[in-house]
Amino acid sequence: MIERLKNWLVGYQKEETQKPGDEERMEVLKKGPMPRHVAMIMDGNGRWAQKRGLPRIAGHRAGMKTVRHITRVADDLGIEALTLYSFSTENWKRPKDEVNYLMGLPEEFLRTDLDELVRRNIRVGMVGREDELPDHTKRAIEGFKEGTKDNTGMILSFALNYGARSELIHATQRIIEDVQSGKMDKEGVSEALFDQYLYTANLPDPDLMIRTSGEVRISNFMLWQLAYSELWFTDELWPDFSRELFYQAIDDFQRRSRRYGAV
Repeated sequence: MIERLKNWLVGYQKEETQKPGDEERMEVLKKGPMPRHVAMIMDGNGRWAQKRGLPRIAGHRAGMKTVRHITRVADDLGIEALTLYSFSTENWKRPKDEVNYLMGLPEEFLRTDLDELVRRNIRVGMVGREDELPDHTKRAIEGFKEGTKDNTGMILSFALNYGARSELIHATQRIIEDVQSGKMDKEGVSEALFDQYLYTANLPDPDLMIRTSGEVRISNFMLWQLAYSELWFTDELWPDFSRELFYQAIDDFQRRSRRYGAV
């Protein structure tokens, strides 16, 4: 198994590039209503590796390459914000070796991708409980934030140690504290104010949520923010999610009628 993994790591060089017709396809999509914020549940890394007789970490490494090329596509389309569900509060239950590998990915991504993110004017952020992460992971996240703080383009956010129920409880606790301390009156609590107590306070609500791997649920992801989001599901596992599938999701979004509860 170890030898197979080594050979695979040497040979796997997935870097999706534009194909003939991609530029024209992108220009057509740009003429339609573009989602300001796309949120993605990146599911299926483990199953992708299992199908190939590889350990789960091979799927996570392949998935990181998909993160890279989907970030480029979203940026090229002019999307304002891209949020990737990277590690949930429930994922701590996974095997220790897998968790440790996932906690090391931000450091690797920092080494390999920071320069390109700066060139693309992309600003990196995080949504989730940062205080509970390992110190080395927190340092990598701070490195991203510091290195891209002056960028004014797309906001790339990683939902890391994130759980929507926990987020809602945390926001409610902070509001209670501010009411009790006299910073605000309880009558002043509104949906707009509640938004400001969430991890996503600096982001618009997602217009489009994409989930890979054939699962059709939102798995404790942005329960508040997805209230009126368009949902799009695909059977493809995350490492196989392509530029073409992203185009299909945007095209489908543009064909929908968004009424927000109105007739």
